Amino acid sequence: MSDRFRLTIAQLNATVGDLRGNAQKARDAWQAARDAGADMVALPEMFITGYQTQDLVLKAAFTEQAVAAVMELGQSLTGGPAIGIGGPWREGDKLYNAYFVFRDGKLVARVLKHHLPFKQLFDELRLFDSGPISGPYVVGDARIGSPICEDSWYPDVAETLAETGAEILVVPNGSPYHREKLDLRMGHMVGRVVETGLPLVYVNMVGGQDDQLYDGASFVLNPGGKKVVQLPPFQEAVEHVDFIRTTEGWQAQPGLMAPQPDAWEQDYHAMMLGLREYLRKSGFRKVVLGLSGGIDSALVATIAADAIGPENVRCVMLPSEYTSQGSLDDAADCATRLGTRLDTVKIDCARDAVSGALAHLMEGTQPDVTEENIQSRLRGVMLMALSNKFNEMLLTTGNKSEVAVGYATIYGDMAGGYNPIKDLYKTRVFETSRWRNANHRDWMMGPKGEVIPPQIISKPPSAELRPDQKDEDSLPPYEVLDAILEGLVEKDLALKDLVAQGFDADTVRKVEKLLYISEWKRYQAAPGPRISTKAFWLDRRYPLVNRWRDEL
Repeated sequence: MSDRFRLTIAQLNATVGDLRGNAQKARDAWQAARDAGADMVALPEMFITGYQTQDLVLKAAFTEQAVAAVMELGQSLTGGPAIGIGGPWREGDKLYNAYFVFRDGKLVARVLKHHLPFKQLFDELRLFDSGPISGPYVVGDARIGSPICEDSWYPDVAETLAETGAEILVVPNGSPYHREKLDLRMGHMVGRVVETGLPLVYVNMVGGQDDQLYDGASFVLNPGGKKVVQLPPFQEAVEHVDFIRTTEGWQAQPGLMAPQPDAWEQDYHAMMLGLREYLRKSGFRKVVLGLSGGIDSALVATIAADAIGPENVRCVMLPSEYTSQGSLDDAADCATRLGTRLDTVKIDCARDAVSGALAHLMEGTQPDVTEENIQSRLRGVMLMALSNKFNEMLLTTGNKSEVAVGYATIYGDMAGGYNPIKDLYKTRVFETSRWRNANHRDWMMGPKGEVIPPQIISKPPSAELRPDQKDEDSLPPYEVLDAILEGLVEKDLALKDLVAQGFDADTVRKVEKLLYISEWKRYQAAPGPRISTKAFWLDRRYPLVNRWRDEL
């Protein structure tokens, strides 16, 4: 009997629907594990299909091809380590989230997920059936138990595995990122280790899928809860971990301990990677965006430059008579610092043409938000034309504060394919811009240094759709607005709770009203990376028509 067991953690990036490409990634990881003399290589949850598949997994043809891809892969891998890989499994009219384990070309275990997540952005109860709690499987001289993702967040599956002979827990995951997520995971996994007395290997997916980011950050815990291996966040990694049999059971040997950055860096990395992945997996190599001279578009341009390189970013200034010289200068300064292209397209003539065409119908009315929105929508038309002509994805630039209260023009500045700062409140936009000016990392493709001009950060925000316009003409100061929104959106507080915190009652009522009446806009908004637990779309689902209002 061997007293050493080597496990290879394959923290890899799967693409939803790319069965052949995902299988090849798994094969490459298996070969790396074989070359390292590993006994087993473990890949993440649902790796063969990518994650999350949403309703794609309900399509019978897709599921059949995914299972066939898993079986073909597993049966072809002989003369090396065992391989664990996630994928769907159908039995009769039941569909399961499964984990397949092959050794020497033979299927030795098929674990079925028992607990199906249905909160926040998950809806697995709608897609899959709950499987029975599986027992351990044997790989070499070790008995392995594999709670699949959510199964490890509750005691029962891990305890059953321990009671039926499991010696090491290998947990395949598709665990999406949100701020401070690693601490949350760690707390649950330490609980399983303490309860069972077994070492635990947390194998997480990495990469982006639509609005979701998978941060990897896989780790290994020894009995007692001591972390001995930590993989880096937001990058692929294949790491070999040795376990030694002791009189008290298997113990993992200390290995790589990659540093885990603070929340500001992780959020920025998530937004950058979300854009990079969305473009790559959608087949786009370049982007275009309106660069107004304001902080939101400056930050989006910076994220884009870091994601795909400044040479692949086209910035466009679309001035009107209300655009200040300061905004023109700031946009040019920002593009120069970033090294991006900057084009200028004036909208005055187009605006005059639209106004003239509508003049006979609007005669006798006073100018209002209608005329302001015409300007914004004309900018959207111009930017979409460039997007179509040059195959450059149009990025939108509205922050979470604006998206929340509808301070954005549908079919205007909301037009586009992806919004990197959709889940970032305005106050965090300011702080994130300061962070990026002070920091540069190897994973950034943009230049080092103060890439966002300081005057863009310090000046009062303005949409510049009428003379001397400021955001605070229509909205509370962003420090107040964001605090109220965090109460209403992130914490689901009642109005009375916010008033008790010291906020003005009329201001709280106004913000709540704007939040609810803007729901229809958010339904039509571009996707963007989820970095909080209450991102708009899957985390927070409200009716478009809603007459209820909280009462004080």
